[in-house]
Amino acid sequence: MSKSWTLLSHHAHVLIALDQDPDYTIDQIAQILGITSRSVVNLINDLVEDGYVSKTKDGRNNHYEINKKAPLRHSTSQGKTVGQLIAALGELGKN
Repeated sequence: MSKSWTLLSHHAHVLIALDQDPDYTIDQIAQILGITSRSVVNLINDLVEDGYVSKTKDGRNNHYEINKKAPLRHSTSQGKTVGQLIAALGELGKN
């Protein structure tokens, strides 16, 4: 079995990070997730475009707000929300 894959997508990890701190910078999220800043930008753009996250400018930085009522997209998660996923998983790095 390959040891390089994870159970959750990077999109889910970004949501969990932003729930922990909605003022994280792109670079901070990239460091937490171990991916490039460009990848984080693309992931956040996906989440904003599909209504899972809203982004507002706060000086030179962004502030993110998660739409916790947004439904999860996969048919196996029908009726579940982003907020329920985040609540079930908790914070990054917490056991």
